[in-house]
Amino acid sequence: MYPKKFQALIESFAQLPGVGSKTAERYAFDVLEWEPERVELLMQSLLEFQNGITICEQCGNLAEGSRCLICDDTSRDQSIICVVQSPRDVIAMEKTKEYSGLYHVLNGVISTSKGILPDDINLETLFDRIDENIKEIILATNPTIEGETTALYLSKRLERYPHVTVTRIAHGLPMGGHLDYADELTLIKALEGRKKM
Repeated sequence: MYPKKFQALIESFAQLPGVGSKTAERYAFDVLEWEPERVELLMQSLLEFQNGITICEQCGNLAEGSRCLICDDTSRDQSIICVVQSPRDVIAMEKTKEYSGLYHVLNGVISTSKGILPDDINLETLFDRIDENIKEIILATNPTIEGETTALYLSKRLERYPHVTVTRIAHGLPMGGHLDYADELTLIKALEGRKKM
């Protein structure tokens, strides 16, 4: 129904997460009205992204060289490492403006049902980073079965470092949430993470 090149653009947009066929079609029609310079800028940005984004050799976060901006920032607390599942989690933590330590990005979680084992994620480089200067490791994987499995596996492996305190972020009810809408795991985590008032 559409010319082949226009249909190909729709199909490209439809590959983005959360973009259905109708939204992809709207995007394609929107791009059709763009000035050539704007299209060129988008294409250039995509090429630069594809050719310029790397994985930090120290923590596994996104970088533009061998190390990410956070690992290169000497003003951050070098004694704490927060372990997260993906670079998106780093961004989420940074938005809080409450954490000033380092990160370690696993780029996945252990999932035996999907065939993802400890050797398949970025674990060993975490252990290589632990020296006498590391005082705390915060396990900040998602509160899913896979995230909990990964956190439990890590906590067991980290027992061989007695000078390191291993903590787990609290999970529970969101602000404005209602008990009757929460699932059992959320309520369990809310009880576990309770604090004295």
